[in-house]
Amino acid sequence: MFTIRHLSYHPAATPQPILSDVNLDLDMGELGLIIGSSGSGKTTLLEILAGLAHPSRGVIQWHEQVLTPEQLQQLAGLVFQFPDRYFCGSTLLEELRFGHPEIPYENVYRALADVGLDHLPLHTRPESLSGGQQRRLALAVQLIRQPYLLLLDEPTAGLDWSMRQQLVQVLCRLKEHWSLLVVTHEATELQEISDRCWQLEDGCLVPISSPVLL
Repeated sequence: MFTIRHLSYHPAATPQPILSDVNLDLDMGELGLIIGSSGSGKTTLLEILAGLAHPSRGVIQWHEQVLTPEQLQQLAGLVFQFPDRYFCGSTLLEELRFGHPEIPYENVYRALADVGLDHLPLHTRPESLSGGQQRRLALAVQLIRQPYLLLLDEPTAGLDWSMRQQLVQVLCRLKEHWSLLVVTHEATELQEISDRCWQLEDGCLVPISSPVLL
């Protein structure tokens, strides 16, 4: 169980807190969906959960163990909204093994298979992929690290209907083995595979039910 209790984030430079008293529970094998408009604090929350920012107060736990930002960096894998901006390798193989050249080929192929890209040659250039394939490659980059929690920032943004459907199918398969937390302003397809849903507005997180989404 992944748990957040009374998490707040209030940088000194902002008059109001960006996040206020956020509480959240997410089990293994579940996909949690956080819906919110631009500026509601969605990306900030993911950055805190990935250990990239420090909350002003609150507790983040994994199976009742309180986690530090350094531990969160090991436990969670964050896929940004525009992952192609963060690609470093000139080929799929280089991208997946970036910083870890010792990763065996079988792990590389397994990560690509998990996201439906195992049909592509390893010398394929990341920039030659479609937008949907780049999102899936970014997922594979995180999967090869074997995190316990996958964090996704607007994974379907800017994709056409077909690519969104393909990505949703991948996420549906992944939640069989990982916990996923997705933030989005557009929940149309993702609501169908979500197990828990929240609305984030003005830094406050409120549980909502599927009928409300529909």
